[in-house]
Amino acid sequence: MVDITQKSTTLRRAIAQATVLVSKQETIDALVNDNVPKGNVFEMAKTAGLFAVKKTSDVIPDCHPLPIEFTAVNYKIEGLKIYIEIEVKTIYRTGVEVEAMHGASVIALTMYDMLKPIDKGIEVQNIKLLEKQGGKSDYRDKFRKDLTAAVIVCSDSIFAGKKEDKAGKAIVEKLENISVNIVEYKVVADEVDQIQAALHKHSELKTDMIIYTGGTGLSKRDVTPEALLPLLDREIPGVSEASRNYGQDRTPFSMLSRSVAGVKDNTLVLALPGSTKGASESMDALFPALLHVFKVFAGGRHD
Repeated sequence: MVDITQKSTTLRRAIAQATVLVSKQETIDALVNDNVPKGNVFEMAKTAGLFAVKKTSDVIPDCHPLPIEFTAVNYKIEGLKIYIEIEVKTIYRTGVEVEAMHGASVIALTMYDMLKPIDKGIEVQNIKLLEKQGGKSDYRDKFRKDLTAAVIVCSDSIFAGKKEDKAGKAIVEKLENISVNIVEYKVVADEVDQIQAALHKHSELKTDMIIYTGGTGLSKRDVTPEALLPLLDREIPGVSEASRNYGQDRTPFSMLSRSVAGVKDNTLVLALPGSTKGASESMDALFPALLHVFKVFAGGRHD
């Protein structure tokens, strides 16, 4: 199965549809009047669909077992066609599109099985996904494509050339993947004046965001939060909480991070962990949803 451990848990929703075409009006009449010999077709098929949704991972090899927290089935009859619509919801790391389509398929097959004694010309048609919600794909096309960012690596050892930077490069790659333009990538020492100089520079240049990596731990040379906090107009505590919470699900050491998030003028300022894994996971936790902040800056709704 595909590794989904890096994904964030969000509300996932899918609506799927299947169509059953019967060959005569008498079949529709028997269905509506509950005169089908095998029993109540609507209720039996609905029950089969509910079971199918919950058992999807048992029959589709690459589907992950996941908690199904809501399922609804609706029917609509137009002429000789019976439209089956099923909605599935969960709060999890992966979507429920296949679960919804599997449920719709089994409902349609159950109807076929129950109606075939009275109609030999039934067809199952058009099993398809109508709608999906949840995950990062919901956000990718909702933000400006002209956003700019500076990535600042805070590390004495990297600044001195004794160690290669990987965390900063990981941040750059993830920003480029969401179409953010990198205007500067720079390594500085763990010195308050160097860290602050980068913030002053990019605030004046009106760079949309400046992302620091490193200096957020508990050693004596970890001074990134102390350098940044006095310069921020406002903190955004929820951003740091989201990052640490995401990391805590993966390692208990995330609680030791002193990550910072805030605003200087209209520049978003982030200070992320210096480890490659910590920086990468923080980016996974925050982006692209965090880009919504620029709509707020522009006077858009915050909802």
